[in-house]
Amino acid sequence: MLTVDKNALEIEFDVIIGLETHIQLSTASKMFCSCSADYANAAPNSHTCPICLGMPGVLPVINSKAIEYIVRFGLALNCNIPEYSKFDRKNYFYPDLVKGYQISQFDLPVCINGWVDIVVNGETKRIGITRVHQEEDTGKLVHMDTTEGENYSLVDYNRCGVPLMECVSEPDIRSAEEAREYLTKLRQIVRWLGIGTGNMEEGAMRCDANISIMPKGSKHWGTKVEIKNMNSINNVYEAIKFELKRQAHELKSGRIITQHTRGWDEETAETVFQRSKENSNDYRYFPEPDLPPLQLAHSYIENIRASMPEMPDVRGERFIRDYSLSPYDATLLTSDRKLADWFEEALGASKTASRAKLTSNWILNELFARLKETGTELTETKVKPFQLADLIGLVEQGTINNNSAKVVFEEMFATGKEAEAIVKEKNLAQISDEGTITAVVGEVIQNNPKAVADYKAGNPNTLNFLIGQVMKATRGTANKDVVRRLLEDRLA
Repeated sequence: MLTVDKNALEIEFDVIIGLETHIQLSTASKMFCSCSADYANAAPNSHTCPICLGMPGVLPVINSKAIEYIVRFGLALNCNIPEYSKFDRKNYFYPDLVKGYQISQFDLPVCINGWVDIVVNGETKRIGITRVHQEEDTGKLVHMDTTEGENYSLVDYNRCGVPLMECVSEPDIRSAEEAREYLTKLRQIVRWLGIGTGNMEEGAMRCDANISIMPKGSKHWGTKVEIKNMNSINNVYEAIKFELKRQAHELKSGRIITQHTRGWDEETAETVFQRSKENSNDYRYFPEPDLPPLQLAHSYIENIRASMPEMPDVRGERFIRDYSLSPYDATLLTSDRKLADWFEEALGASKTASRAKLTSNWILNELFARLKETGTELTETKVKPFQLADLIGLVEQGTINNNSAKVVFEEMFATGKEAEAIVKEKNLAQISDEGTITAVVGEVIQNNPKAVADYKAGNPNTLNFLIGQVMKATRGTANKDVVRRLLEDRLA
């Protein structure tokens, strides 16, 4: 296992990282034909036709929904959307590309010159976006081993032709941590817009990392090494950390780094050599002769811009400004669009800072805990936003206390019943009547003489024990403030 002093890397070398992220779009059909793009659970090669199988003489047709989605994504990344772009043929011969070429974009992509902000260690950093271009996905190779020791591969072309975006960052990333936050932000935006799942473990989002290091103060960038097809954000993080150490070790040992492609081996937690790196001229790009240039009218782009949702960063800032939420809570609540919507639905008409903070606490603590315990998605929970609002209202009105509210919430989560009905069924209404509480306080004092003596001897912590005994006797329904006051009066 390669070991290099991390501090030496930080002191002696500057790090340059650029990421190429491939993102599948969740359209109903493929990029250039009418085959279903829902290939995940389909029988091998069942979602294919002469077009995506590259039969001679067939003609592709551009999927308009895919173009709408990539424009949305580009606008979310603050990109310029040229009114003129085109498709190109990218030639290379792998078994998973049945045509022997991929329809992609070379010099005139749909989206150019954008940026996205990330937060690392509490500091905001802007990462430039060079381009986002539209292309088609490849098929999938399945490698097999027989009991006789023979090896062979099978090809499933169901994925071949599924709409794919490639988002290319500027080489602005300087650490594995920044790369992780950048990918997390891209995935958040994809899901927020509803244009893809961003599920890396399913292959719906994949990442290539271009990495180089150079001596501190050098004016010449180091030779880049590409790590291909990583399928989780954590893999990207670990692969970059290892590769930076490997390159530092090579340079400190007096060896030269050559441009090549590596892969990430999860079992050994190392990057491994794959092949010499191709250059763009190796792909022999030329304009796709079977597709006309893509011309996007200014009105088309502006209509999409007008229909864009409030993006997570903007919504988070609004939560902080309008609801006085902490940046931490606002970030969590805007990590997913459905969650942000759920929060604001639970607020209803009560959009005060105090109600917002209570609602945020209930969601991020009680609701999240139940979701995690039961493996339930937010969209599957039986508790509706208005029901949580009703529960918080009962606490604010003094109908129930916080302890009882948690009992009510558990029942709501399990059954979907209304809070008020559960309070009546379980007789959980808060007791604030001083006469009733006074009687219980008297019994607790009589039954706990040692605690009373300790309190009078100067041990104030004993009071909490006595309060707990009163709460226990009333099944948690007594008003704790009244209990404390009456106990202090009796023991004075």
